Amino acid sequence: MPRTKTIQRARQDAREGKSPSTQAGEFVREEIHRIRVGKHGARSPEQAIAIGLSMARRAGINLPLPVRARVSKETRHKAEQDLARGRRHEKPSPKRSRARLQAMRREPTSTVSHQALSEHAKKAARLRLA
Repeated sequence: MPRTKTIQRARQDAREGKSPSTQAGEFVREEIHRIRVGKHGARSPEQAIAIGLSMARRAGINLPLPVRARVSKETRHKAEQDLARGRRHEKPSPKRSRARLQAMRREPTSTVSHQALSEHAKKAARLRLA
């Protein structure tokens, strides 16, 4: 569940007319902070970013769905579910939330280090240039 301050910052970005991806950046930033602090971990920088984007969609940020060529059918379906959940505003299941957190606490926190995020950014930039 995103912090209230994160939601407020995202709404402020929306009022200023910034794009949905900029608004979602607040959620990604919060997720990276949570992993660095040690609340839980992630297997890769991509997973940390995906969790942040999922939180943004569930909070009601109108993010576009992932480009079809780059992601699997399951990922696209999950993004559609998150968008629908954001429009409905229903509470998550406590049992599922607990299970998800327990699994994520077993993951490493080094995946969102400055070096790992730098490597990810360079790799993503190379893909875009091609």
